[in-house]
Amino acid sequence: MADEPRLRADARRNRDALLRAAAAGFAAGADPTLEKIARDAGVGIGTLYRHFPTREALVEAVYRTELATVTASAGELLAEHAPAAALRAWMDRYAEFVTTKRGMADTFRAMVADGTVASPQTRAAIDGAVATLLVAGARDGSLRADLEADDVVTALVGVLLATGDAPDRARLARLLDLVAAGCAPRT
Repeated sequence: MADEPRLRADARRNRDALLRAAAAGFAAGADPTLEKIARDAGVGIGTLYRHFPTREALVEAVYRTELATVTASAGELLAEHAPAAALRAWMDRYAEFVTTKRGMADTFRAMVADGTVASPQTRAAIDGAVATLLVAGARDGSLRADLEADDVVTALVGVLLATGDAPDRARLARLLDLVAAGCAPRT
């Protein structure tokens, strides 16, 4: 993050490994212990605590990292794919982001309640990523020009809520395909 102190290369690698291990643990639907996260990252518990003095600090860092990754991926996907395909691929990445958040749900809810994480800022970032994809698709004609990013995000949230904490991957893919199809130009 921009306000982080500069870290030595080895400290940066350790921090990044901890974030990856924590994200993987949370995405697996478990509530991993800090000891397991440190072990999975290949570092000692003291290293974890030097970077993240509390579980909340770790959850916040994972959340902010995952949010930055999923929002930045819209532009990255547009560089690799046509807008309609980029939007559909982004939907899969967003589903992964939501899955990671589910694994840290209790801590995350407490952070929203105390103002550490602001839901409107998250929604604005997600809407912005979708808007980038929609504008590109409207420009090339592969996506409807009358769509609003917030409407597409609302549909995605509905799908992800309806599929529950451990979604059937095939069903989730079909539902995301339906949302993507609804974004195609009307014939």
